[in-house]
Amino acid sequence: MDILNSNEIINLLAVLGVAAAVAGFMAGLLGVGGGIIMVPALYYAFTVLDFDIVTRMHLSVGTSLAIIIPTSIISTKTHMEYDAVDFKMVKSFGIFILIGVFLGSFLAVNLKTPALVLFFSIFSFIVGLFFIFLREKLVENPKKISEIVKNISGIVIGFISVPLGIGGGSLMVPFMRTFGYDIRKSIGTAAAIGFLISLSGTTAMILGGKIINNINTPFSIGYINLLGFLVFVPVTMIMARFGAKAVYKINKRLLSKIFGTFLIIVSIRSFIEYLSIS
Repeated sequence: MDILNSNEIINLLAVLGVAAAVAGFMAGLLGVGGGIIMVPALYYAFTVLDFDIVTRMHLSVGTSLAIIIPTSIISTKTHMEYDAVDFKMVKSFGIFILIGVFLGSFLAVNLKTPALVLFFSIFSFIVGLFFIFLREKLVENPKKISEIVKNISGIVIGFISVPLGIGGGSLMVPFMRTFGYDIRKSIGTAAAIGFLISLSGTTAMILGGKIINNINTPFSIGYINLLGFLVFVPVTMIMARFGAKAVYKINKRLLSKIFGTFLIIVSIRSFIEYLSIS
């Protein structure tokens, strides 16, 4: 790993700082956990730091999950102040989310970096389209969700979230909106689900990196990079609260479209990266 000069260090910290602020704010505002922003930012940082290409994306995913733990706690507590967390829904999903996380962690640890990058690119593109075209068009008229649908959906959400390094909000919010739940209740509940996914996913990525693959990356425990964690957490925790409060004060339609466009750009950039490393 080459030593960076002072300008490179400043630029790197600036990119991470801005990404952390945006990720935290969006986590609170849109219920997306922030991982979909943090993963490409962390990947960029680890590329600049010349981390091994074999583990670069795995570290980005694992570190993102670790960062989401405190961010999701702050977001959930703030949404609770507005009675916008459906804990009955969280409880009914719980065990099935954890089953999905276990299966997804096994996949994440064993996938090669190019496959993880491609997976992230495709998912970012789909979520970007959702935020641009569908998010505000869904009708708010809650429908009863059968237990079998909850169980299967919980496993799927947990399974997909870990290899992407996300808290599941990008899946949970559309799921609840599809069944007619209020947008604010969907976001608040997704934040609480994000805590379950991030905590269990982080544990799995530590064990997977340390025990299964025995990686030895500087300042890392398994697939969790401590430097990335320490840079992101203070900023994301502060901004998550601002974002969660903003849910109840602003019209999010334009912001949703801007965020969706941003995700499309991230998707294209990730796909280009996939082509360059595959």
